[in-house]
Amino acid sequence: MYVERVPNRGSRPAILLREGWREGGKVRKRTIANLSDWPAEQVEALRAVLKGGRAAAPLTEAFDIVRSRPHGHVAAVLGTMRQLRFDALLGLEDPKSLKLCEAMIAARVLFPGSKLATARGLGAETLRSTLGEQLDVEQADEDDLYAAMDALLERQEPIEQELARRHLGEGAQVLYDLTSAHFEGRCCPLAKLGYSRDGHKGKPQIEVGLLGNAQGCPVAVEVFEGNVGDPRTLGPQIRKLRERFALSSVVLVGDRGMLTEARIREELRDVEGLDWISALRAPAIQALVQAGSLQLSLFDERDLGEVHDPRYPEERLIVCRNPLLATERARKRQELLAATERELDKVVRATARKKNPLRGKDKIGLRVGKLLGRFKVGKHFVLSVTAESFRYTRDEARIAEEAALDGIYVLRTSVATDRLSAPEVVRSYKQLASVERAFRSLKTVDLKLRPIYHHKENRVRAHVLLCMLAYYLEWHMRQALAPILFDDDDKAHAERTSPVAPAVRSARAQRKAERKRTDEGATVHSFQSLLADLATLTKNRIQPRIKNAESFDQTTLPTNLQRRALDLLGVTP
Repeated sequence: MYVERVPNRGSRPAILLREGWREGGKVRKRTIANLSDWPAEQVEALRAVLKGGRAAAPLTEAFDIVRSRPHGHVAAVLGTMRQLRFDALLGLEDPKSLKLCEAMIAARVLFPGSKLATARGLGAETLRSTLGEQLDVEQADEDDLYAAMDALLERQEPIEQELARRHLGEGAQVLYDLTSAHFEGRCCPLAKLGYSRDGHKGKPQIEVGLLGNAQGCPVAVEVFEGNVGDPRTLGPQIRKLRERFALSSVVLVGDRGMLTEARIREELRDVEGLDWISALRAPAIQALVQAGSLQLSLFDERDLGEVHDPRYPEERLIVCRNPLLATERARKRQELLAATERELDKVVRATARKKNPLRGKDKIGLRVGKLLGRFKVGKHFVLSVTAESFRYTRDEARIAEEAALDGIYVLRTSVATDRLSAPEVVRSYKQLASVERAFRSLKTVDLKLRPIYHHKENRVRAHVLLCMLAYYLEWHMRQALAPILFDDDDKAHAERTSPVAPAVRSARAQRKAERKRTDEGATVHSFQSLLADLATLTKNRIQPRIKNAESFDQTTLPTNLQRRALDLLGVTP
């Protein structure tokens, strides 16, 4: 900014506060305030300050800061959305609905909350940032947001098709997993009692299935009723990949609970161009050992190998053993056995006490069954229940049989060797962890998908779609910001002796974790703390203390870290 004296023919010259910048090789400027009514000494004081000098009188007497709005994090999010062409991705013809959907997606990353809280955060009187101002949706209320959600849901299929076009191709690996989210209320037909992965027993829930590419970038999401089992959700995903995304060749990666033997036999095996990667359950691994197809001596000198078994024709079985996983499983088993014995001893004492002893085979059995269900190791005990007594012993043979397979897992795949080697199959399966990270981000850490309060089925589906699109945005932001986050931005140089071994962070990531600073000396952040830091870059409404002077906005200068973050994202405040 600078002060300019503009001649005005016969009248006295105009004294203007102006801002100048270069654009396309040309100098542009705009007038911020007219200072013609200022005393000359005050104008000179301001001119001196703008040139780096000091004012004779404090500038606090010349300006009032009317309001400060958090802005830097909004600029980062909206700038990334523009780069990702969110307007074209959403494809909403109504400009108002488009802006409102962009606002809800951005708000999910910035300050996740209910639609009412989002609407209040956009309003001029109750704003939380410059988001409403930047998108010109300051007058929106929750009903406007609901109408925009309804319009967005109608566009779900084209949106997912565009994401598949961007991030999937022929022969691509597709990750699929399922999670649950608990529901508040009982009005929505999707909300059912089922197996809760959240630990919220007794609450209705929905199931959310997420498709992503091999790097974990989300591509499609689908909502199921809360009592649907994992395997039953697989068919719609196959049709989505084959019909809607028109992929004639794809490798589907899912865990052992998803790609079961029945699903592979009935829905995958006879589909041309559809391959899969999954894993065997513990009983199936034990059967391999008993049949002699898997020799435990295989792991004497290596941790990975490939075996064959006639029960799995035209499939490859990649066997792996992780010593650290074996140690952890052995420790956990012993702790669970000891905890179970402590509780079972209470039942033994209850049957032997003189006063009011526990009697009845059914009552004793009910109490024992409840204890065994808590720790899930009942198969390792031999129980003796009578009408008047209870005894138990450890089944050492069965424990030893299970312990022999500690740390061993077997992957099964229909992918030919010339397409994926055994180590590549292992790495592909382990990428399912990126979907689990996505679920953590969606549900708890960042985007707060749960708990869900919407009553209408279409609103629940639209809410989940909004959260998926917000994670798509966050995923790309994390990739760009990785050098100043605790995330590993140098995975190519991580020293890993085998794909079976636990993941190892690169030397650069370890230095960031230890020093809490990058090699260049910048403070390292989590994604959320970096957004909070960017929020301190504010847009200030300034009112000169001059009669009839117009107020103007001035953005605070970014710190070095803020400038670095914005440069990594390729946006300006």
